[in-house]
Amino acid sequence: MGYFWSILLVLAVLAIAWRYLGSYMAGVYEGRVTYLKWVERPIYRILSVDPEAEQTWQRYAGALIVFSAVAILVTYLLVRFQGSLPLNPQHLKGVTPALSWNTAVSFATNTNWQNYAGESTMSYLSQMAALTVQQFVSASVGIAVAIALVRGFARKGSSTIGNFWVDLVRGVLYILIPIAFISGLIFVGQGAVQTLGGPVTIHNALTGATQVIPRGPVGFMESIKELGTNGGGFFNANGSHPFENPTPLTLLLSVCLILIIPVALTYTFGQMVGNRRQGLTLLAAMAVIFGVWLGFTSYAESHPNPAVAHAHVVHQANGNMVGKEVRFGPRLTSLYNVTSTQTSTGSVAGASDSFTPMGGFGLMTGMMLGEVTPGGVGSGLYTILLFALITVFIGGLMVGRTPEYLGKKIQSKEVKLAALGVLVMPITVLVLTAIAMSIHAGRVGPGNSGPHGFSEILYAFTSQANNNGSAFAGLNGNTAFYNIAGGIAMLVGRFAIIVPCLALAGLLSAKNIVPAGLGTFKTDTPLFTGLLIGVILIVGGLTFFPAVSLGPIVEQLSHGKLF
Repeated sequence: MGYFWSILLVLAVLAIAWRYLGSYMAGVYEGRVTYLKWVERPIYRILSVDPEAEQTWQRYAGALIVFSAVAILVTYLLVRFQGSLPLNPQHLKGVTPALSWNTAVSFATNTNWQNYAGESTMSYLSQMAALTVQQFVSASVGIAVAIALVRGFARKGSSTIGNFWVDLVRGVLYILIPIAFISGLIFVGQGAVQTLGGPVTIHNALTGATQVIPRGPVGFMESIKELGTNGGGFFNANGSHPFENPTPLTLLLSVCLILIIPVALTYTFGQMVGNRRQGLTLLAAMAVIFGVWLGFTSYAESHPNPAVAHAHVVHQANGNMVGKEVRFGPRLTSLYNVTSTQTSTGSVAGASDSFTPMGGFGLMTGMMLGEVTPGGVGSGLYTILLFALITVFIGGLMVGRTPEYLGKKIQSKEVKLAALGVLVMPITVLVLTAIAMSIHAGRVGPGNSGPHGFSEILYAFTSQANNNGSAFAGLNGNTAFYNIAGGIAMLVGRFAIIVPCLALAGLLSAKNIVPAGLGTFKTDTPLFTGLLIGVILIVGGLTFFPAVSLGPIVEQLSHGKLF
């Protein structure tokens, strides 16, 4: 199937998911879909939770933080002591303390940054009971926060925003498990490995060579890895490994799985607030930016790599094939990697470090925009809603009125919380990058010198603070400095945005809805979509332009023209 038809197929799947999965998720979180009630009840009894008792934003946030802290601790202990636990056919040792910390934080924050090679570091128990479990629950946490914020817009005069434990359980049971199970069957049917049989040793009698081929419970981990916008794979090669992503069909399935929930949540938002055009407006902004970034990244990778061309090593008739699978090629690899970096997924079908400078620029800057196009499961929606509040604030300044969004007056507290949520990520990225470039422990990490080495560091902290998890793999992240600093970036990038969002949900839920007047700035029009796109680009562009100028831009210019 050609690239053009692949794009059309993905768009068709997303259109169906937007309408029907979006409506289904609204039914799940509004309590109208209850066919698994018999499974829910025992879970609530074990948790000692009353599913009918709703929570204030403070109690909702407290429950979320406590749950995440416990998740980090359990994951840390499992990987730290895996050498003494079962399901370890390779007899792998326990993971070192710093790497255990980084990995536990990574998977509990939906980042899935991996400073290790999974097939030679993690036991089967760690892969399944620690990492795969976190891929389900961390994704559900993200959706729960988005739904809580949507309730803040939808309700009036209410002191509560829902029940975290109910939202968490329902997200896993009704949304993630069914889709992941069906897609997991497809992955395995296409050739993804799913076994507990341990690695296989192959001896070639003709050459005398012996090869050990790692195997494991890969196929079903792959499905939730993509669906939950997690990105952490069983193998170090991630989505370019044939045991994870065996065919072009599984590549397209991966792209669809990554996008369906973030895209469908815009319909869920519109339905829950009683105006589907509002959700369509957000989706339009996401689609425009995503399409532009996919276009110039694919264009860059469809042309020769300037570094290879300068070395006169090989004729690049098919574009930049360095670091890419022949079965996918530059354009499908670009589709996969751009989808992954625009959604906080972080999985890769080709080595991002070997992209052209402007191809790498596309991957990096897609994250720098806040990963709202369409962003991760839940995180994309709640972050773009922060941008929407800033946009209506700017619109209100233009017409001299108190800004309103969905009938709620946006006052100083709301604007401050939205600004905090939007700015915490770039501040974290730039501060940690500056620290890494200022000390020896940071400067020894990159595998390359010059602007590309700087790009590797900048990309790493951009990825971690956005809870993405992809990397310019030339960076050696498995050091004490990068494990600890990366863990801090992931925690700040997750919870310093979630808490302001939940506080916003509480403030908005308590407000009454103000009827629209003649001076009300409409937020379901193309004009608002354009202004929202402008705000996203300005915040990301002005904040990060000096940094990317020192990395991919100067690297590209050193080889000739920009495009």
